[in-house]
Amino acid sequence: MSSSNPAADYSIFAQGSLSHRPRRLRRTDALRRMVQETQLSANDLIYPLFVMEGEGQKVEVSSMPGCYRFSLDLLLKEVAEAFSLGIKAIALFPLVAEAKKDATGTESYNPEGLVQRTVRAIKKEVPEIVVITDVALDPFSSEGHDGIVAEDGTILNDATVEVLVKMALSQAEAGVDMVAPSDMMDGRIGAIRKALDAEGYTDVSILAYSAKYASAYYGPFRDALESAPKFGDKKTYQMDPANAIEALKEIELDIAEGADIVMVKPALAYLDIIQRVRNATNLPVAAYNVSGEYAMIKAAGMKGWIDEKKVILETLTSMKRAGANLILTYFAKEVALMLK
Repeated sequence: MSSSNPAADYSIFAQGSLSHRPRRLRRTDALRRMVQETQLSANDLIYPLFVMEGEGQKVEVSSMPGCYRFSLDLLLKEVAEAFSLGIKAIALFPLVAEAKKDATGTESYNPEGLVQRTVRAIKKEVPEIVVITDVALDPFSSEGHDGIVAEDGTILNDATVEVLVKMALSQAEAGVDMVAPSDMMDGRIGAIRKALDAEGYTDVSILAYSAKYASAYYGPFRDALESAPKFGDKKTYQMDPANAIEALKEIELDIAEGADIVMVKPALAYLDIIQRVRNATNLPVAAYNVSGEYAMIKAAGMKGWIDEKKVILETLTSMKRAGANLILTYFAKEVALMLK
């Protein structure tokens, strides 16, 4: 005798023959945690910090709510707090006084410069934390570019690399654990590695900004350091956002020249690049959750348009799922607290 609903007779649900039910493993929080494929932890995080001259100074970056420029005395407290939360590494970025900037970035390798003094102080106060320093001219350049500018406005590659080497050596002498060339000059990883080794700094690692794109997501960072280019853009040395294969070429070159970690910057709009890089190398891969990505989430959260904490965790998890071993993020402290 047939059913009043013939279609139901042939339903795999009605027949009880549905052997694959993925929802079984989503039924409870404990089950979901057991089969979770990607797990974010404080060990994955690198905390970028802005340091400035002075004492008792903590100045919020207007385009990055909740993110501050610190004078050294207060920066040391921030570093100690971050370490107590399980964050194992910080990345330093200096706000350099305009009077100390020049066309060739000579302040960048001043042994008593802001970065060098900051490194020494951190390694004295919190010796266990990994200190990473930026290697690029833009914070020190009167032109706001990552390289030395010729009279015709072009960026001089080889002359810039010579200065970057001096900068990296001065940071190594100050006691940094890892230098991070972010300039995108050709050949700078090899030149820095060779110089570090020749001077006995064989244990200083290199985190290479290998695939750094000429992105519109960097605006708030440039506000923080007052380092926007005085003219033009950075498209002659940073990568075209339309290119993916080129990223693999840059990665391959940096690895051949001695990079210890390779990085993709930005992260959120470049998850495909992170995954390609992850598949192309056995080295650790870092992703930079940049200032524009931070600012967008913060702005939407302040408006009440999103659940900010959930979006932060989902965003960083997506970067790790794409293949990033390490994530530079201004959310580092917030995330470490959430994960606790």
